[in-house]
Amino acid sequence: MINLVFRNSNLIFLLVIIGSILIGCFKKVSETVRDESAGINGGFEVIKSGLPVNWLIYSPKTIPTGNYDLILDTVEYVEGKQSLKFLVHECSAMGGWYSPGFCNEFKAIPAQMYKISFWIKNDGCEFMVRIGGVGTKIGKYEIIVNSKESYNEWKYFEYDYKMPAEEEYNRLRLETSILHPGNFQIDDIKIADIHGESVVPII
Repeated sequence: MINLVFRNSNLIFLLVIIGSILIGCFKKVSETVRDESAGINGGFEVIKSGLPVNWLIYSPKTIPTGNYDLILDTVEYVEGKQSLKFLVHECSAMGGWYSPGFCNEFKAIPAQMYKISFWIKNDGCEFMVRIGGVGTKIGKYEIIVNSKESYNEWKYFEYDYKMPAEEEYNRLRLETSILHPGNFQIDDIKIADIHGESVVPII
């Protein structure tokens, strides 16, 4: 009888572990809406279902912990008619899909140089922007901004990034994470190759 109870307990424990793994595998970690005609949508001008298209958004619906509002600000912007604003009340400092933010991957050429630029306003947030060359199962990343500084006026950021030379690195990934509560705003993201051609989103 004791052995039977022990075996049943082990079976239940095993089923719980397997269930947790399956939930983790299928958990929705971001929201996205696609529109091939919108391109990179770096100005967040094209919106569908309340989301800027062609970005993977770590949204209030998908973040395990945290509390924030995602706003398309039509009052303060750099180009077009609006910018993307995060009003963060609570958040994790882990980054990635644990924190408010967004990302996407773009078609890229190994060993090619790319220019990345964007504008930011910040009040109280710690934020991080990283880029990397990625493949199907690999990735090499660089943090290009990790700042707690507040910017009352729009601040321009520009970086040159060279893709890894190995042929399996055929996508460029850009990710922005907000690691501490406050107000964070971003606009006019541009990613272009050495010929000035804009990258094409993977999604």
